[in-house]
Amino acid sequence: MTTKTLALDGPAGSGKSSVSRAVAQRLGWVMLDTGAMYRAITWAVLHANIDLEDQEAVAQRALSTAIEITTDPEVFNISANGEDVTRAIRSPEVTAAVSAVSAVPEVRELLVQLQREAVINSPFGIVIEGRDIGTVVLPDSKLKVFLTATPEARAKRRSLEVNPQADNQMIAQTQEELLSRDAKDSDREHSPLKPAQDSHILDTSELSLEQVIDQLVILAHKTYS
Repeated sequence: MTTKTLALDGPAGSGKSSVSRAVAQRLGWVMLDTGAMYRAITWAVLHANIDLEDQEAVAQRALSTAIEITTDPEVFNISANGEDVTRAIRSPEVTAAVSAVSAVPEVRELLVQLQREAVINSPFGIVIEGRDIGTVVLPDSKLKVFLTATPEARAKRRSLEVNPQADNQMIAQTQEELLSRDAKDSDREHSPLKPAQDSHILDTSELSLEQVIDQLVILAHKTYS
């Protein structure tokens, strides 16, 4: 088990995935995108035409879905029951449903176990990003960071990531969707989105991607030197 972990949390659109991959590359570590794992389970639930309000059926589908995910920051792939869903998990349908699936306690218990196993089995330092890493998955991590940004900044980033030609109307719609997801993730009973008490809070609203990466690399070196 590696003793070098960076628990990186934050709301949707805060840049966790891009930052995690770049930081892992700079440090020579691996990274685990836990949000992609929840999306893969969500894809499997939707693929089976399961009612999202039927938590028992959602939980059973999760338990019967084998997730395989790469931790190489250079190459990302994820599969569900042997089917490559790397692109499918980014669909609007999955995005709209993932909060509901993520709120099912059995789903969270299953994936938290898989995430901890990934850390235990990693011979390298690992950046693990999500929404409950510092509070639930790795509460004993020596380095916890909570990325945040204004809703406006997050909406603009997410919109331009999906469509480089996104206009103000598209950005405004994305902002509404992000705020709705924030509310669902923060208000859920199990593993709500919130920073751990000992997290470094980093507001990225006015920072470039490189500036955020630099700060996290410096923190990692200070923590594990």
